[in-house]
Amino acid sequence: MERTTRQRIADHLRETDATASELSEVVSRPRSVVYDHLEHVADSISDDDAEASGDGGERLLVAPPRCRECGFDGFDDPLTLPSRCPECRSERIDEPTFRIE
Repeated sequence: MERTTRQRIADHLRETDATASELSEVVSRPRSVVYDHLEHVADSISDDDAEASGDGGERLLVAPPRCRECGFDGFDDPLTLPSRCPECRSERIDEPTFRIE
């Protein structure tokens, strides 16, 4: 049976950390589509945790985007890539990194 794009993303994130750009190459989908899938992956993992009893469930961990100029990493939504830094206005932003643990 063929794995869905979301299943392939989740499988990859269980093995290693990845940015949306890296996941885009893995699943052959545009980066913007990968961000949409990541939101659903996070929701499905939390739904699975709600059904599971006890601790030990999986979760999507996000290292937030970071400005290369000033180091700012307090962006409002870590599941997106901002266009510029609100502190120094730089457009040199590192992508968020994702992992399932």
